[in-house]
Amino acid sequence: MAWAPHPILLESFATIDREIGEHTLSPEEYAIARRVIHSTADFEFKDLLRFSPRAIAIALEALAAGTPIITDVTMVRQGIATMVGQTFQNPLICAVEEATEALPGRTRTETGLLRCLERFPQGIYVIGNAPTALLALCDSLPTAPVAPALVIGAPVGFVAVVESKAALAQQGVPQIRVEGRKGGSPAAAAIVNALLVLAWERRSP
Repeated sequence: MAWAPHPILLESFATIDREIGEHTLSPEEYAIARRVIHSTADFEFKDLLRFSPRAIAIALEALAAGTPIITDVTMVRQGIATMVGQTFQNPLICAVEEATEALPGRTRTETGLLRCLERFPQGIYVIGNAPTALLALCDSLPTAPVAPALVIGAPVGFVAVVESKAALAQQGVPQIRVEGRKGGSPAAAAIVNALLVLAWERRSP
């Protein structure tokens, strides 16, 4: 069944439209911000989202082409699985499940993500929980033969979170970030879901 908005979702969006106030987001950026706000009930995300040049356009092309989506944790994958199934049915890979054991000095999520980078170098990478995984990804990008189609950097917390996002900001890869300490699996999944809807609405008849 193709994706269609639920009436409660539309009502929620209408509430956000009334309450969001002034902003400088483009229509596509706003569609992403609105879905993140819907998932978190936090209007601060309006001012925390950052988009590299053409990141959205590149992401829409990649999603429509069936590019694999790699998430850091299971919760992010679960948060996008329904929308993926109702749109382009992109392969979904969870990094933490790709590693039964961690490499020395690494977490399981880091280890799995680095393995995914070897298998799916042009994938869409979605980090909603693990800043160490985002740091490991950023460390690998300068020597990667192929850049990911998109990196979504939205880990949440107090340790290495701001630093991991700052590291991502220094990379030339197409990216969408949530600045500061906020983020999390719901926010990361909402960004992907918004991109999937935008890509689905713009597909050729």
